[in-house]
Amino acid sequence: MTSSVNPFRVVLADRHSSFRQGLRRILGERTDIDVVGEAGNGADLGNLLNLSDLVPHLVILDLSMPDFRGMEAFREIKTTHPEVRFLIMGMHPDNEYVSQAISDGANGYILKRDVDIELVPAIETIRQGRVYRSPILFSSLAKGLL
Repeated sequence: MTSSVNPFRVVLADRHSSFRQGLRRILGERTDIDVVGEAGNGADLGNLLNLSDLVPHLVILDLSMPDFRGMEAFREIKTTHPEVRFLIMGMHPDNEYVSQAISDGANGYILKRDVDIELVPAIETIRQGRVYRSPILFSSLAKGLL
């Protein structure tokens, strides 16, 4: 576990402020994770990262944001800030989205419905330099191969 002196800096990007509050509540119990910003759409996320001294370790990003959509924002920011890691959140276990996100450089993918139990393990996995995929995605992928 990382010391609270150098917490893992996280930005929350989701169109619903109540969902961001829930994420903040889950992460608020951790002294080794610091939520340093929030955005409600991709354009705000880009501005947050480009117009401030804020350099998060991780952006937790909703795929379904309005305006500058989640995947567009992800690709743009990955180009301008390659050091920032991304945990993508989606509504459905669509392996095509997961594969595309990972091949485009995402560090993890979780389902929004499972965020309460998977968020912290996903962050820890990404912090350790590994890729995180929601366990349900593995089971749906395995079923598709059978």
